[in-house]
Amino acid sequence: MRTNNRPWDPPKSPWLMKQSWKDLMFVHVPVDPAIIRPLLPPELELDTFNGQAWIGVTPFVLSRIRWRGLPPIPGAAGFPEINCRTYMTAGGKPGVFFFSLDAASRMAVEGARLSFGLPYFMCDARVDRVRDGIHYRTTRTDSRGDVATFHGEYRPVSDVFHAEPGTLEYFLTERYCLYTRYLGGLIWRAEIDHVNWPLQNAEADIRINTMARAAGIQLPETEPVLHFARHIDVYVWSILPVPQHELVNQHPGQLITA
Repeated sequence: MRTNNRPWDPPKSPWLMKQSWKDLMFVHVPVDPAIIRPLLPPELELDTFNGQAWIGVTPFVLSRIRWRGLPPIPGAAGFPEINCRTYMTAGGKPGVFFFSLDAASRMAVEGARLSFGLPYFMCDARVDRVRDGIHYRTTRTDSRGDVATFHGEYRPVSDVFHAEPGTLEYFLTERYCLYTRYLGGLIWRAEIDHVNWPLQNAEADIRINTMARAAGIQLPETEPVLHFARHIDVYVWSILPVPQHELVNQHPGQLITA
């Protein structure tokens, strides 16, 4: 499987899992790199754009999860999920690093914690279509993490477009791997693939958003950068340790800039 838009070739091994992401909102806020660098693995380089790091909060509906060669998983027809993330890189592969992922599915939460080492948490969530937009409410109910809440309404306000390389939109969305600290305390990477994001500019009325605060991050009082995507299919490969030669033991002030 290949979509021909990745900055590097996908793994030669078969993909492991397919899933669909629907009614997704990217809520991005720029932050001082020095604020979040101490919260991140020193083995990875913090990825910045014009000297700024970015925190993303991304609510969506995850559906049609299936393992390769098998039908969709029963009970996983669709459930709300929201993540809080930033961007890091290793070995020339810019990716996503998650502070948290909240899902309204016990099977998904425990499965992802076990198989990918990701910081998943249970949440109580509800998603409703409202006129031309989405009304999204979620509160973390998992005692393994601090309480976190997102409550807002969002909608697209432009035609669909595809981000061009070198733009902020591309930097924030077109990422084809994730990083996590997993077995043995090592840094692991999972490759993903999908078509270019079918983005739309968006507007939102965000009433509560404490997802970053629960991770120890106080977001600045600034207008977020908002993008919407109606639907995208995603392919996920098995998670593997990042080779040691791709990692760094960098000082917290040492950054790379896109």
